[in-house]
Amino acid sequence: MMKRHKHTRTSARLLGLSAAVLSAGAAAFTYTAATGAAAQTEAAGRDAVPSSGATRMVRYDLGNDAWRLPQTGEPGELTGVVHYPADLGAGRHPLIVMLHGLHDTCADRKADAARTAAEHDGDDAAYEAANAKLSAWPCAPGTLALPNERGYDYLGRELAAQGFVVVSIGANGINASSVTGDDNAAARADLINRHLRMWQKLSSTGKGELAGKFADPATGAARRVDFTHHVDMRHVGIMGHSRAGAGVTWQAADSHRGQWPKGVEVRAVAAVAPAYNVMTEDMSNYTITKTPFAAFRGTCDGQVGGEALWFAADAAKGNRSGFYQFAIHGANHNYFNTQWSPQSRQVAASDDATPVEGRPGQCTDREGAAPARQLTEPQQRHVAATYLGAFFRRHLLGDTEPRLLALHQGKPVPPVLQADINAG
Repeated sequence: MMKRHKHTRTSARLLGLSAAVLSAGAAAFTYTAATGAAAQTEAAGRDAVPSSGATRMVRYDLGNDAWRLPQTGEPGELTGVVHYPADLGAGRHPLIVMLHGLHDTCADRKADAARTAAEHDGDDAAYEAANAKLSAWPCAPGTLALPNERGYDYLGRELAAQGFVVVSIGANGINASSVTGDDNAAARADLINRHLRMWQKLSSTGKGELAGKFADPATGAARRVDFTHHVDMRHVGIMGHSRAGAGVTWQAADSHRGQWPKGVEVRAVAAVAPAYNVMTEDMSNYTITKTPFAAFRGTCDGQVGGEALWFAADAAKGNRSGFYQFAIHGANHNYFNTQWSPQSRQVAASDDATPVEGRPGQCTDREGAAPARQLTEPQQRHVAATYLGAFFRRHLLGDTEPRLLALHQGKPVPPVLQADINAG
């Protein structure tokens, strides 16, 4: 029988509650940083920020059943969209792998409408039938796959402009599979390691499964990009959203470091609105003490509760490399992924925040958190790009000077990270 992992307090000190004035609007953050010195990162042999800041994008797709879930043998895709500096220069760039969470897999508008109608009518059979079409893998002939991995293009462009090679990978096969709980997190970790193995081979030899497989995302035309010796696989960052937040925590856990591909070192892990299995039997599967770790959650998240931060804090007990918690006031769950957000007009896109009756423009979460002014889609993504960029630059590029955490257009240093640096 599974038992609930009890919440215990983390050893941390509050460095301040502050308002960060961003170009998209004002957003408030509650920030907690763990005690202890942040890990220092050597920068030898790698490029700094490219002088132009220009970026490019390619895609690879090895097939809808190119990978099999280790737990069940169910099919999964090996696909990714890559953002990278237009000028790779002569040096190497840290790699950041991003992974989406649980969402529908097939962009079937008729099934989406049928599911909505069935929910309204309370027709369970019709709901399940429509839902099966929306969560199949592979999708039915003639039905496009929902490109969940494209939901972080805004973040990929921003990080690539800062000097990273960034790949957002697809996990529709996992979303459509039967794996749940800890097995779901383990499957996502395995998928990340599978992609890292391909990138290690490509970067070190120019060969392997990814060689010659890059294409223009818009036209599908082949694109030749020489990543050989341009990707620093010993300075890798990973980011997971929602269920993938649990997946990246599992992947970076101390007990799973031996599963990393040879030649790969994960130096920073970020969990965005992570959906953890709080009924886990073995917390060691998530414990991270050797790798810098950041967890984010919006106060208007309608899908993930406060356990997102306390579970992450428990996972980071004893972490001396750097642990960060961000409670983003007015952020929901879905706006971090553009494909899940209403402005995309994509199948199954929605605003999951709970509105506050009698207070237009304000929101809360399913647990009744203090009302906050809801961030717009661009505002929430600006927050994500700002803080994730600062986190990855600090721990992958070694930018520990406050000025190196400033935004591109000369905007102020994010004050919560400024406080952490000054305290360190």
